[in-house]
Amino acid sequence: MPLTAPQLQHLEKRLHQERARLLEELQDFVREESSADSQHLAGDLSQRPLHPADLGTDVANEELEASVSTRRSAELAEIDAALARLAAVPSTFGVDEQSGAEIPFARLDIIPYARTNVAR
Repeated sequence: MPLTAPQLQHLEKRLHQERARLLEELQDFVREESSADSQHLAGDLSQRPLHPADLGTDVANEELEASVSTRRSAELAEIDAALARLAAVPSTFGVDEQSGAEIPFARLDIIPYARTNVAR
């Protein structure tokens, strides 16, 4: 059974909510990275780590944040693609791209940009 008009409206709203959340998180990351006080906020009083372990921790944290930001950017692209699919052909939104079966509304409510019924 295809998604109803109220379900499609709900999913469009969810997509916009997720998009706004991800944009805010990415903007927070950019603000933190560009802040001259980021070392001070982390408790570092010097521009250079005093201990090799501190340097390792700093590098690991930077890599983790970069990885998370990359993931958020990918999710943002998926959301934009879902919004485009929804606008272009709403009658096919929520159809599994691999099998052609319908994706349950409950799954779409959790992951509104889902393209398949299978978690990857």
